[in-house]
Amino acid sequence: MKMFRNMIMAMGLAAAMLFQPSAPASAKIQRDNLPSSIETGLQGQNHIQGVAFDGKYFYVSFTTRLMKYDIDGRVVGSVEGLTGHLGCLTRKGRFVFGSLEYKDDEIGKGIRRRLGISGDDDRTGFYIAIFDTRKITRVGMDAEKDGIMKAVWLKEPLDDYSAKAGGHDHRYACSGIDGVTFGPSFGEGGKAEYLYVAYGIYGDTTRCDNDYQVILKYDAKDWWKRLAMPLSQANLHKSGPKAPLAKYFLLTGNTTYGIQNLAYDKTSGNFYAAVYKGKKEKWPNYSLFMIDGAKAPVLSHLEGVGEKGQTLSLADAGLSSEGIRGWNFKWGSTGLCPVGGGYFYLSENRKDKATGEQASTIRLYRWTGDLETPFVPAN
Repeated sequence: MKMFRNMIMAMGLAAAMLFQPSAPASAKIQRDNLPSSIETGLQGQNHIQGVAFDGKYFYVSFTTRLMKYDIDGRVVGSVEGLTGHLGCLTRKGRFVFGSLEYKDDEIGKGIRRRLGISGDDDRTGFYIAIFDTRKITRVGMDAEKDGIMKAVWLKEPLDDYSAKAGGHDHRYACSGIDGVTFGPSFGEGGKAEYLYVAYGIYGDTTRCDNDYQVILKYDAKDWWKRLAMPLSQANLHKSGPKAPLAKYFLLTGNTTYGIQNLAYDKTSGNFYAAVYKGKKEKWPNYSLFMIDGAKAPVLSHLEGVGEKGQTLSLADAGLSSEGIRGWNFKWGSTGLCPVGGGYFYLSENRKDKATGEQASTIRLYRWTGDLETPFVPAN
């Protein structure tokens, strides 16, 4: 009898192992060609914001500059001269897309101070910067003059940033935009052809309308030709779509400045969102969330906001508290880049104590989904 039970248990274990998800052969081959890490080197006073990878080059945002590295970590080129906040990055074809903010709050003023720009500058505008990566061929290229960058103006986040609601400045506590990624329609699958843009969210603990993440959906096809214009930072243009295709809300609880890095992972079909942890005691204040890409948006009442909106769903995975699912993980908020087969490049940012300059190790990780260690180094 004992032998029979052992046989049944062994058969069950074998079946379980058989149906465990594994990376496809193509992803394993790809993994063999990926560097385990690269070093960015010290890159000034502004910290790393996002990472994109095209299989040959890494593109890295350091707030006011875009760096281009080869897979050995050598600097191939850079785009300089930005006076706004270049944030999360994503890639489509030969183009790298990044969130770009110009605003008069403490973030904007801090950037200008570090750049040595004096005077009060109240320019406010939110853009998607688009870089033609083929043209980034040397260090020190100029964002305005060298024909490598155009920008698309986004009206929706500016409207929310400028509006008052419930006695507070900034509707939905919108501080601008940060996380960006390409992905398919929620609940429909298909090709990753839509651009999703996540709001920055002020973490003010005295208001209750900032516990949702806000994500806009755009059809960015041919933006480079249709809507993007060279950007004069002294005279910000307003060439962009009239409105997003959709506006979604995701209940995560309080965060500090919203979704810093948003990334669609085609292997799982889900969207990953890395944040700076929130501070409200009511919420678990996770730093990493997974948005279920298979679930369609649902029209719901937005608690604390006083209106209805199309809501997205967190994946049924990770830690759970107060109806929120997520993880506590140190890395991802300054760079989160899926490369297929369950592998991701994550930024491990650091600051040099002697000089105050910022740097990062961009390391290859493997997704496990484990409650305590959802990512582990690939090597």
